[in-house]
Amino acid sequence: MVSMKEIAKKCNVSVASVSKALNGYSDISEETRKLILKTASEMGYLPNSSARTLKTKRSYNIGVMFVDEARSGLTHNYFNHVLESFKRTAEERGYDITFTSGKISGQKLSYYEHCRYRGVDGVVIACVDFYTDEVQELIRSEIPVVTIDHVFDGNIAVVSNNSQGMEELVSYIYEQGHRKIAYIHGDNTSVTRMRLTSFYRTVQRLGVQIPDEYVKESPYRDADSAARTTGELLELPDPPTCIIYPDDYAAIGGINEIRERGLRIPDDISIAGYDGIDIAKILEPKLTTLCQDTAAIGRIAAEKL
Repeated sequence: MVSMKEIAKKCNVSVASVSKALNGYSDISEETRKLILKTASEMGYLPNSSARTLKTKRSYNIGVMFVDEARSGLTHNYFNHVLESFKRTAEERGYDITFTSGKISGQKLSYYEHCRYRGVDGVVIACVDFYTDEVQELIRSEIPVVTIDHVFDGNIAVVSNNSQGMEELVSYIYEQGHRKIAYIHGDNTSVTRMRLTSFYRTVQRLGVQIPDEYVKESPYRDADSAARTTGELLELPDPPTCIIYPDDYAAIGGINEIRERGLRIPDDISIAGYDGIDIAKILEPKLTTLCQDTAAIGRIAAEKL
């Protein structure tokens, strides 16, 4: 590591002058500043992050808390695009990213303790159980937090308009002539509740009666569970003509079950997903789905944090 003292010796100036040039202070001549910056670049100087943290009281490190029930991590077909956009935006502003797991070398820490240990300047929280004591502890702490797809009073949240999205999707299905519309929704989260409320409100507005047995629950991104639930719907005495799934990945499980029963999509039954993941664009036939702007969600979350 090249030090400021070595740069000062090379340029025949004081260490204070080197510090001012590298940190953009104006009380130094332009000629000296250019000399120092050129010399530092040629010598391969990199600022010491620990020294910067001591000086600025900021780590320029952002924590990311992302723990979905399926433990899919960065292979998550939807949130991986959100987090990539978040990461790109944060890095453009000079921040590093640390994933917060609650474990250090096998030692169990709370999320808050992990964030304190890493000295993060703030945390983005996505796809976790927001009602656990650990998450609540972090939300109530002094650490700045931005949540994705969940709203806490007094905190910044970036949330898709799930009500409008479901309304648009159901309205489109209705326009295609469907009146027997089933909805396999996700597990009990704020996102699910918003979508479910919008589903019932929209079909009521359209004058469509939905039997109770047409509405079922299945975990998000669980293709096997979605397949079993699809089978239950298909075995009803009066089965639906269209099934809405909680997400595109779950819809693939439904597709498999439908085809195993010798039915054709969309000739015998229609389906719709939610999210607009990449694989939905290459299925045959292409999947009807509500595309969410993952790039905007990640970018805005980073900007707000």
